[in-house]
Amino acid sequence: MRLRGPRRYTALMEIYRVGGAVRDALLGLAVSDQDWVVVGGTPESLIEQGYLPVGRDFPVFLHPETREEYALARTERKTARGYHGFAFQAAPDVTLEDDLARRDLTINAIAQPAGATGTAGLIDPHGGQRDLQARVLRHVTDAFREDPVRILRLARFAARFADFSVAPETQALMREMVANGEVEALVAERVWQELARGLMEKQPSRMFDVLRDCGALQVLLPEVNKLWGVPQRADYHPEVDTGIHLMMVLDMSARLDAPLAVRFACLTHDLGKGTTPADVLPRHIGHEERSARLLKGVCERLRVPTDCRELADVVAREHGNVHRSESLNAAAIVRLLERCDAFRKPQRFEQVLLACECDARGRLGLQDQPYPQRPRLLAALAAAQSVATKSIAESAQLAGATGPKVGELIQKARVAAVARAQSTSASAA
Repeated sequence: MRLRGPRRYTALMEIYRVGGAVRDALLGLAVSDQDWVVVGGTPESLIEQGYLPVGRDFPVFLHPETREEYALARTERKTARGYHGFAFQAAPDVTLEDDLARRDLTINAIAQPAGATGTAGLIDPHGGQRDLQARVLRHVTDAFREDPVRILRLARFAARFADFSVAPETQALMREMVANGEVEALVAERVWQELARGLMEKQPSRMFDVLRDCGALQVLLPEVNKLWGVPQRADYHPEVDTGIHLMMVLDMSARLDAPLAVRFACLTHDLGKGTTPADVLPRHIGHEERSARLLKGVCERLRVPTDCRELADVVAREHGNVHRSESLNAAAIVRLLERCDAFRKPQRFEQVLLACECDARGRLGLQDQPYPQRPRLLAALAAAQSVATKSIAESAQLAGATGPKVGELIQKARVAAVARAQSTSASAA
């Protein structure tokens, strides 16, 4: 970053509300966070007024009372490939129009003077209001091509605003960026950040539709991209196509308000189906273990957080067994609980079951069907947890039993408890 101009600037500062706060207000949505841009200011003048500097790459300050972000108007220039290859310039003579021109989408390039309400004083040099009305995601200027993160951001907005389309010229521009290798230069942390935010949007499937259409998904997540066109057994998957099923599962996770770790597990649970040999399709024998192996590579490449990684691994390996658990006897159910580490991590097991429910209901015609496996396995876990393991261990040790034998006795007691619970449930039915 380079600051230009005199150290002190005496002209009157102008402050504008910008970006998402203006956009969401125009859409009639709740506004939770507000961002502001300061025109005609300097870092020194803001600090003197009590603003707290927090920006590392360019001048951003926190308001002394509201703690909202205030950024000096700035321009940016591409200096190298990837996300970090930018030079920023902030100076008192950078205009509001200069600042708006560097933004990603027209709907995010609308400003409003501080203190104005409603639609008063809107400054919209790039037609953002027009695109809001037309429900279109459109890049502001050709400078969009300089930052490949903007492809991910646009895809995320497509997931948030499900009824918005992507402007044809913007789609063409994104394809050019992918073809020129810009997406390959993205850093893992930023890719994960945008993917995670996109997964948490209203209709996450749209993010992947946009990324797939411009070719970015093949670069960022080839394991996921490979799933489209892979057939499945129609008796289990009426939608047949694995990629279509995956998108239905993701949207079901949003419908059920699942947390991020569950949504990531939904995204990766069927990766192994993309490597099924053609001569055995549409069956996918052993895809669970293949999914887990591919998942490991994805997590290492994108530096996925541990909680998301661990939950996704359990779901990839065990979702088929969870689906089939209605036919399992008590001993098999206890072994399933052990493999899922449900006794040590019962809350995570609840998330495993939620991901499996999303998988089961993310199928054509089955979206509103109940998923009895979830309450049944939670009841089995509760029954197994009711076993007094400490008393069993103490009694066994007094009788001279060793560690493995103690474990066998505890497992036997848990199996008996689950069997009683199953019998009681069957009688009540």
